[in-house]
Amino acid sequence: MFRRLRASGCKGRLPVVTDGAVRLTNITAVVLALAVSVPAHAQSPNPLTSGAKFHYGIIKGYVTRAAAKMPEEHYPFRPTPDVRTFAQLIGHLADANYRLCSVLAGQDPPMDAGIEKNQHAKSDLIKALDQSFTYCDNVYADMSDEAGKPIVKFDAGGEGSRVPIQMPRLTVLAFHAGHAFEHYGNIVTYMRLKGVVPPSSEPPFGTYRPKD
Repeated sequence: MFRRLRASGCKGRLPVVTDGAVRLTNITAVVLALAVSVPAHAQSPNPLTSGAKFHYGIIKGYVTRAAAKMPEEHYPFRPTPDVRTFAQLIGHLADANYRLCSVLAGQDPPMDAGIEKNQHAKSDLIKALDQSFTYCDNVYADMSDEAGKPIVKFDAGGEGSRVPIQMPRLTVLAFHAGHAFEHYGNIVTYMRLKGVVPPSSEPPFGTYRPKD
């Protein structure tokens, strides 16, 4: 049974059930941000793009912090021979920023920055990644629900297997964030294999606590 929790002892905390007992954990910043953002999006004149910008901000923070945190000695690391190195993952995400955001900006054909193929050093990749996000920042800033309705051409899939399709600009926004979250999942695995805690598992964004 749940035991009664005094209000004075629960400030900033939530009860979590673990094996029938009540354990108190700190509320993470993500939960707070989501709680605040839901009504904000509902009241926004552009609720769809406001939500997209919110998720874009989250993944931008995760990826840039991961790129900075991973030691340079692990940038050539790949878990198996048939997958990208950590450096190539960062370069791929920078390339995708330019390619997808240039679609949103109306550039035809989309921009091909070639970062994954040509950049290998940590400092160069971090600089390229930051510049690619700055490019996308400007595109996202100009986006509204109305501006997201027009159909744009878009090539889905990887290099050598891309399929030309057409979709609303808002759908490209969703694809952009989804693609970045997908590869951030790869990044998390690479970091964990090297004993590095990923940004999403650190306070204030995650529940990770360093061992005593």
